[in-house]
Amino acid sequence: MQTPEDTYQSHNNGSNPNTELYNNISLLDNLLYKTLRAQVDPSILEIIKKIYELIQTPNLFNLNHNNNEIQSQHESDFPSQTLSQTIQKILDLLHPLNSEQMMTITRAFTHSLNLTSIAEQYHRIRRRRWHQQAGHPPQPGSLEAMLPALLNSGISKTELMDSISKLNIELVLTAHPTEVTRRTLIHKYNEIAKNLGRLDREDLTPLEREEMIERLHEEITASWRTEELRQRKPTPIMEAKWGFAVVEESLWNAVPAFMRDLDKLLFSLTEQHLPLTSVPIRFASWMGGDRDGNPNVTAKITRETILLARWMAAELQLRDIIVLRDALSMSECNVELRLIVGETKEPYRDLLRIVKDKLNRTKQWAECQIEQRELCPTPELIYLDTQDFLEPLLICYRSLISIGAEVIANGRLLDVIRRATCFGLTLLPLDIRQHSEKHTLLMNAITQTLNLGSYQNWSEQERQLFLKNLLSNSNKAEFLPKNIKLDPELHEYLDIFKVIADNPRDSFGAYIISMSSTVSDVLLVLVLQKIVGVAQPLRVVPLFETLLDLTNAASCIDELLSIPEYKTACKGMQEVMIGYSDSAKDAGFLAASWAQYQAQEQTIAIGKKHGIQIVFFHGRGGSIGRGGGPSYLAIRSQPPGSVEGKLRVTQQGEVIRHRFGLQKIAERTLAIYTTATLEACLVPQQPLKFEWREYMKTLSKASAEVYQTLVKENPNFLEYFVKVTPIHELDRITIASRPSRRREDNSIESLRAIPWVFAWTQNRLILPAWYGVGESLQMAIKQWNVDTFYTLQSQWPYFSSILGMVEMVLAKTNVQISENYEKQLASKDLWPLGEGLRNSLEKTKTVLLDVLKQTDLFTDNPILQRSIEVRSPCLLVLHLLQIILLDRCRAAEQKFKSKDNTNIINLETIDETLERALQVSIAGIAAGMNNTG
Repeated sequence: MQTPEDTYQSHNNGSNPNTELYNNISLLDNLLYKTLRAQVDPSILEIIKKIYELIQTPNLFNLNHNNNEIQSQHESDFPSQTLSQTIQKILDLLHPLNSEQMMTITRAFTHSLNLTSIAEQYHRIRRRRWHQQAGHPPQPGSLEAMLPALLNSGISKTELMDSISKLNIELVLTAHPTEVTRRTLIHKYNEIAKNLGRLDREDLTPLEREEMIERLHEEITASWRTEELRQRKPTPIMEAKWGFAVVEESLWNAVPAFMRDLDKLLFSLTEQHLPLTSVPIRFASWMGGDRDGNPNVTAKITRETILLARWMAAELQLRDIIVLRDALSMSECNVELRLIVGETKEPYRDLLRIVKDKLNRTKQWAECQIEQRELCPTPELIYLDTQDFLEPLLICYRSLISIGAEVIANGRLLDVIRRATCFGLTLLPLDIRQHSEKHTLLMNAITQTLNLGSYQNWSEQERQLFLKNLLSNSNKAEFLPKNIKLDPELHEYLDIFKVIADNPRDSFGAYIISMSSTVSDVLLVLVLQKIVGVAQPLRVVPLFETLLDLTNAASCIDELLSIPEYKTACKGMQEVMIGYSDSAKDAGFLAASWAQYQAQEQTIAIGKKHGIQIVFFHGRGGSIGRGGGPSYLAIRSQPPGSVEGKLRVTQQGEVIRHRFGLQKIAERTLAIYTTATLEACLVPQQPLKFEWREYMKTLSKASAEVYQTLVKENPNFLEYFVKVTPIHELDRITIASRPSRRREDNSIESLRAIPWVFAWTQNRLILPAWYGVGESLQMAIKQWNVDTFYTLQSQWPYFSSILGMVEMVLAKTNVQISENYEKQLASKDLWPLGEGLRNSLEKTKTVLLDVLKQTDLFTDNPILQRSIEVRSPCLLVLHLLQIILLDRCRAAEQKFKSKDNTNIINLETIDETLERALQVSIAGIAAGMNNTG
């Protein structure tokens, strides 16, 4: 962190657009140092200062060693040294320290890194405001940039308005375990960011500025005195409440603010307003409904989650109504409202009083249901349907318009209407997700209990015939005995369908089937809903995850839509979920990406064949290896025709905080999704050329062969992976309710994609996102030539996005850091494997730059360059700390392994402080790397 003697004054010149950012980093680091001086032993503080001086060497972390933006004012004060020399000097300082000292230093540099991230996050808001000022160009991807551009390209005003009005984008919040920061600290970090915003005011007096800085010092000190990690793993209910908090603290205000901006701009361009209840982006959730591999998500948990969501929705809507009722004090109204409230001096308040009372009873009802109390308000006295809640608001709106009070109607009231439209009375409709094999096991138990045979042993044709018969015969609704006796685990699989049947339909979104591969997988879920008595079945969404399943996805959908009973049930629309994680883990990033692209293309064609609209649900993670990356680029690179105004995308782990944690950033995120989807609809890509497909076929095949030869065939790979990453230690960090493995074994196959990517990010090799790409490009360039692929990336958005994402990953890798993990943690016989991987990494960088015709990484993206370089100093220290901590923890584990079973570790005998320090280092690196899982 920054010490009081060091400053970033060299950045304080008018020509540097990042002056304010570096000023903020300097201020926060100085306040952290002030905190440490009061809280930490002076001898440890001296070591921290020495380490900080070492990592300030000019250009030590410069991405391409040619950007002098991040240089210290006193370059001559720091002797020139290489990264290797710096690493050794830091290790020399760290090795003699005991566990408590290591813990303190780990926490110090984690806090410094988090404060840098906060400054960067707020700087995003500052940049957005700069672009919105008069005379400045609109920010790329913004409404101000895209909407006029579409009109200038020949899109008519009517077409633009119609397309926006029909947009249906749903962002699905998931509880995937990559958000390592505690909610308590997130609150404090958000407050720090808000205080940085207040400091930007030019009218602050010196005393006011001093008070603001003192508030920052207070928050930083409070953060230092707060535990970084949860004491225990979160429950699914805790995860769901975290999702609700994102809505309450950010999205609740971001949605109407975004809609005001959109509507105002549209009116200025088209002289038309959006329909009152038009909201292009909505939200859903998996938190409390995703039971794939998570035994902690039970039917009881799902029921409680949807009731808590209804309680929270009623609470938030009630707060709005109380404020709105206070504001609408006028006495004049139209006939429609007067007929409802009668002769009263405050017609709007009287109508809204009825709404307020009903919302209060709705909260009471949800509480009674959760606690399973008998005395609950009857359904007639509460809100169960969003339209019932919306109607009195629309009556008030129409009345205000009719009496000439448009300015009042289009103010706070319109915000409430749009929130009600977006979040309704369910807040976040809950998707249900379950593994396909669980449904098979359940139906097998049912058929055996009814003496119908073993469903599990039937062929696919026999299963389909059986299921189609159940679907087509209306009398089969009583197929399932009410008191059927099943094993507890199987009863749990059945109970979730009963929860769906017993609760309002709008509490739920879709039913996702993980590891879908056959038609019967989809039919079975539809049948299970029917035989349990679900009146309005959830739409059934197959999730194609593995490379093989993606390859067969289109044929599966074709066969499915050829079944009359199913085609009738899907009502003109079939949602298909594309999995990014398992396919990339299975075949590597490049091969998986091409398989995902082709699966969408082929499925679109099948939909057109059957007259059914295909809507894609993209299961993207935060990291490149799991489909992450810039949202705008990801949407625009989809196959032509795959984004027809409807789109669903998961928002996973730490991505939720980075995209929606602060209101102004959330508004920017909503704009990006809207403009990218709109552009994909109105400006379709050109059809793929035959030769482009041939190039990708060659690249994909070669990449998969290289990747799978390493991961699946190299006998030393698994041991190397386990040694040089904290993969086993991740199981002990309390970041999510879901286990990291599908099965209880140590194979890579059983490991989930999230910890697979997360672990490789920790040692900065980030292997899943690039391995195989360089070799395949080298081979293809020999067959064709480098100009072929330069032309390809300049003309095809998909290929350009692939190279852009690989470039981003390569910029975040660090061969010297990964080599230190290897040398300290792996045996010498594994070193040649690591050397080969690093050589492959460097070759991948070289060939990528050749294809891009660049001399350096990200020459056209100074923002990403800056982001990586400002984080690198603290990240380096955390990596070195983690290496030592891993080595010590593993040595302790080896010493105290059970004598009876060498695979069982007696963790109670491990130094608790050492273990906690390791966990803090994992959390710190994850936060610093941003997209980790």
